[in-house]
Amino acid sequence: MDSALATTDHADVHAEHDHVALPQHRHHFETEEQQREAGSFGMWLFLLTEIMFFGGLFFAYLLYRNWYYPAFAAASNQLSVPLGAFNTVVLISSGFCMAVGVWAAEMRRKSLLVLMLVLTTFFGLIFLGVKYDEYHEKYELHHIPGDSFNISMFTNPAGYGIKEEPLAPDMAQKTQIFFFLYFAMTGMHAVHMIIGIVLLFWLTWRAHRGDFSSGYVAPIENFGLYWHFVDIVWLFLFPLLYLINRHPLH
Repeated sequence: MDSALATTDHADVHAEHDHVALPQHRHHFETEEQQREAGSFGMWLFLLTEIMFFGGLFFAYLLYRNWYYPAFAAASNQLSVPLGAFNTVVLISSGFCMAVGVWAAEMRRKSLLVLMLVLTTFFGLIFLGVKYDEYHEKYELHHIPGDSFNISMFTNPAGYGIKEEPLAPDMAQKTQIFFFLYFAMTGMHAVHMIIGIVLLFWLTWRAHRGDFSSGYVAPIENFGLYWHFVDIVWLFLFPLLYLINRHPLH
């Protein structure tokens, strides 16, 4: 009897020792699986708030586009479709690398995980570089809403070699709304990209250290959800901002 109790106590102490030996297992969760499910649930709640945030921007864009269609059509034609398409391919490539990275973490393939995280970071930096080039072009053309905004490109497009019908001055002023929403939506998307890249550096360092080689992949999975959400947002932004009304006004 005493021997059995001693064996049970020894097993309990051994189990408690194993529990403490796992640094990723927080004390307020009974099991690692419960902790993983709670983390995933929290990430989905966060993404829901992000959907509502970007949804408001999309609604505002569609509403103003319906009100000031000629101005939005003319302003949309000033965006570079090749650059937008290139960035779309780059972001899809980064999403593919991230998906492979999640699989590599689950398969405990450390080298492949590190490689995929590095490639995801690389494609993310390319995306931001192209976006910076686009913003710089808008700055040079005075397409940033404000006192220095250049409406003459829309009231007198022939003077700039643009084959479109001129807009009335009051309608040309409404192109500022398009560019305000353009900078707001793509700017917030870029902020999410920057945050993601910072997290990628952190995750890459941890992956190289071997933190995800023992089956603990919750941070990789949750970040994968975040990165894919950022990809999906761009897949909506690209056609809404770049591809609609790609023709001269008649």
